[in-house]
Amino acid sequence: MTKRVFFTLSLLISLVGGTAFSQVLPQVSVAYVNTTQLLDQMPEKAQATQQLLTLSENYEKELELMQNEYNKKYSDYITYQASLSENIKLRRMQELTELESRITQFMELAQKDIENREKELLEPLKQKINNAIHHVGIEQGYTVIYDLANPGIAFVSPDAVNANPYVKSKLGIR
Repeated sequence: MTKRVFFTLSLLISLVGGTAFSQVLPQVSVAYVNTTQLLDQMPEKAQATQQLLTLSENYEKELELMQNEYNKKYSDYITYQASLSENIKLRRMQELTELESRITQFMELAQKDIENREKELLEPLKQKINNAIHHVGIEQGYTVIYDLANPGIAFVSPDAVNANPYVKSKLGIR
């Protein structure tokens, strides 16, 4: 009889304890997104890319003009160097060196400007995606949403929920 009471009491404690234990541990809900894919699908990204291409093309045209000027001066120098006095040769070599320096500085400036413009155009879009992910996480009750674009992610459970459709909806992307 004492064995039966002990067994019943043990069973009751384990049931109550198991129920209480399951109530203490919240259910974990995991989802994933790919922010690179989301960014690429935003219409604003296409507009930003077009602006960057236009800026790049303008810099390329200007660089081509500078390159043509350099090539002409260099060609003239090579053609006429035998007939030039030493002072004129030195001055023309100095002009060529200065022009090379200007071209190098221009290329560096253009690269920095394009990078800054890209950051300026894409940062608001990235922030918009992060805000949408945050709202989706709260609305859908996810514990964690992993970003597959982050190279630190090594494993995604097959049971994980793809939150991209919800984030696309929040962003108004089809």
